[in-house]
Amino acid sequence: MMKKRVLTVLLAGVLAAAALTGCGGSDSGSDSGSSGSGSDGGSSSGSKEIKVAASATPHAEILEEAKGILEKEGYQLEVTVFNDYVQPNEVVESNDFDANYFQHIPYLDSFNEEKGTHLVNAGGIHYEPFGIYPGTKKSLDELEEGDTIAVPNDTTNEARALLLLQDNGVITLKEGAGLNATVNDIEENAKNIKIEELEAAQVSRVVDEVAFVVLNGNYALEAGFSVKKDAIAYEESDSEAAKTYVNVIAVKEGNEENEAIQALVKALKSEDIKKFIDEKYDGAVIAFEE
Repeated sequence: MMKKRVLTVLLAGVLAAAALTGCGGSDSGSDSGSSGSGSDGGSSSGSKEIKVAASATPHAEILEEAKGILEKEGYQLEVTVFNDYVQPNEVVESNDFDANYFQHIPYLDSFNEEKGTHLVNAGGIHYEPFGIYPGTKKSLDELEEGDTIAVPNDTTNEARALLLLQDNGVITLKEGAGLNATVNDIEENAKNIKIEELEAAQVSRVVDEVAFVVLNGNYALEAGFSVKKDAIAYEESDSEAAKTYVNVIAVKEGNEENEAIQALVKALKSEDIKKFIDEKYDGAVIAFEE
């Protein structure tokens, strides 16, 4: 029962990424290239095609930008968009696709455990940072006794929000609480700040009622916030959360050293793609630095 709950929570975190630009409900398996089945992605068959299953936003958009880079290396990148978060793993496990790009490592690990699949991380590409945004107050220095800060209430996102508040001196968590932290793990709260736990999509709606809100990137954009310009603070690339929730290229175990996969990861970590991510997503998506 607990495993199913954890998988559901992690799935919710991944699902949030699909809302980044309000993507609609196109059918699973619609693609931005062709929809052939099966590719060795540069394996012993000599094929130079790389088939990748992806979420629409931002993953497929980033992959589309990488096509030109890979073409120069002799690879044809075929991107198929899925609107669910089971099939992209299943089609990689079955070798119908070479890789997928839609998930973070905790979700990948839980999926393997639940489904008996053999998928591994071939390279971390980006993360979607949590940020602290102004509500009725503009600076954390303005916090007063009994002020309220709104955070998401699901396990994964609440822990990230609390860690960010700790990193910025608002609270102190019990040692070892880490990415399982809840409000019950708050050890020090000098100003008796009230942490209001709300469903993730509701947090931004109380911005005029609380001192600050803590949002992940897609909900920040939906609320009209610019991550770069408006966030008082956000997760840095070397933070525990960023390293844990980095979105990765996933492949079937044994294929991570495949030349085509290596070329794909290299292209996605190139300076051109980092620049694209920086300019397009305004800080809601950040290229991951190892």
